[in-house]
Amino acid sequence: MTNRITRTGAAVAVAAVTAGAFAFAGGTAQAEPTDLGCTATQVDTTLIQGPGAAGTHGGYLQFTAKPGEACYLGGSVPVNLVGADNVLVTNDAPADAPMIYLRSGGSAYVQLTWTAIAPPEQQQTPLAVSVDTPGHPEGPFMTTDWTLGSVDATPESHEIHVGPATPGAAPTM
Repeated sequence: MTNRITRTGAAVAVAAVTAGAFAFAGGTAQAEPTDLGCTATQVDTTLIQGPGAAGTHGGYLQFTAKPGEACYLGGSVPVNLVGADNVLVTNDAPADAPMIYLRSGGSAYVQLTWTAIAPPEQQQTPLAVSVDTPGHPEGPFMTTDWTLGSVDATPESHEIHVGPATPGAAPTM
């Protein structure tokens, strides 16, 4: 009887350790209570060209945690433009979109879509894209240069749409 209990206990322990190893290897992360929202000192931001069709353009704003850093990225990322005053940013992510936990080297991204079919004089090219990091007075914004071309700035079509944060690296073309 004692041998059976010991073998059963050992099997359960091996199964628990194996499950934990797979969860760790799969990239799941448990947030630490001290981890806060991501700041510019914790992540690198990159704009990546995305797909487009018939006057619609697309791109991705990718966030990658710097080595040794860990932080939260909100599911609804507060994106803004710098230098394109007639272009609005519309966040299409649900308000309750889940947060993403980034840790050393981990990435997440938001998809950006817009139109650029107006004549050149009715388009504007943003200088940069920025993300608010509320509650962090030492670095209230993450900013990266805009490299994705012009955007319609007409009254009929003048928005960049921002999707919800998605875990992983942004798709490449």
